[in-house]
Amino acid sequence: MSKLIFRKITRKIRVGNVYIGGDAPITVQSMTNTKTSDVRATVEQIKKLEEAGCDIVRFAIPDMQSALAIEEIKRKISVPVVADIHFDYRLAITAMEKGADKVRINPGNIGSEDRVKSVISCAKERRIPIRIGVNSGSLDKELLDKYSGVTPEALVESALKHVSILERLNFYDIVISLKATNVPLTIAAYKLMSEKVSYPLHIGVTEAGTVYNGTIKSAVGIGALLANGIGDTLRVSLTGDPAEEIKAGKAILKSLGLYNRGAELISCPTCGRTKINLIAIAEQVEKALENVEKPIKVAVMGCAVNGPGEAREADIGIAGGDGCALLFKKGKILRKIPEDRIIEELMNEIEKF
Repeated sequence: MSKLIFRKITRKIRVGNVYIGGDAPITVQSMTNTKTSDVRATVEQIKKLEEAGCDIVRFAIPDMQSALAIEEIKRKISVPVVADIHFDYRLAITAMEKGADKVRINPGNIGSEDRVKSVISCAKERRIPIRIGVNSGSLDKELLDKYSGVTPEALVESALKHVSILERLNFYDIVISLKATNVPLTIAAYKLMSEKVSYPLHIGVTEAGTVYNGTIKSAVGIGALLANGIGDTLRVSLTGDPAEEIKAGKAILKSLGLYNRGAELISCPTCGRTKINLIAIAEQVEKALENVEKPIKVAVMGCAVNGPGEAREADIGIAGGDGCALLFKKGKILRKIPEDRIIEELMNEIEKF
């Protein structure tokens, strides 16, 4: 972890074989967009998410067929799963019985106190945590009237109302999320909640948008919170391939020094001094580094102005010349290489690490 960022210490809870909160690393989540009852398609997508580095996967449980499918899905994957449930307490109980490692449910929305007690009893027995997820688009009319619309205070009060139901039943393995589509609103709500509770927080900007715009919105919102030490697990919500959410989430963490797996690429924006096709080279190197697990820093620089200095600070890198580049490793020049061999020789040196 970067010494410039100090995370708030929250309650540590277990989700399958992963921990959230406390001194545990910040986890990156995603959600499948398949029909959960379609076991083959759901397992196939979860395996792709696992390959992308996903720590926890959530899926929708809209019906009993989906809840029953969890048992078979769990046999074929290794990542912990979260059952996303609304309104029907029976789906929550069945999901837990069939192997869900965590449940996302708002206890105030599932009916009578007896129904809530039944869900909590099952969660306690199986040591399954519950995420309370409040969204700006689903606040009660009572709160909207009280605060004259969606405000940070309204989101926090809504979440705390659900939390109090669980606490009255002596249940404390709780994760909280307060997502909004508006970035400043999201940041303010999480800051306010962080001041009030010590439960771990699942952070994100809900319905952020397509891969390009949604990644930018999420990076601003999630990044601002993480920089303030807030957040124990995150999801980048994108309209696209769920694997893109994992790539974006990991990149956000890396940019703040909060993720120590995989390669980090540094590359310059190019200018009139650049005499090699640096844009194409950087894109190829970035693609080649996707499957590198070792935490190394790779520099791809265009000229001798900043290039040698940046390349020296990286574990390995190149600084462009006129149709060639100098290859650096741990601050030392290894050799000069022609432009058409830059990718091959750089990747060969990376593999030696």
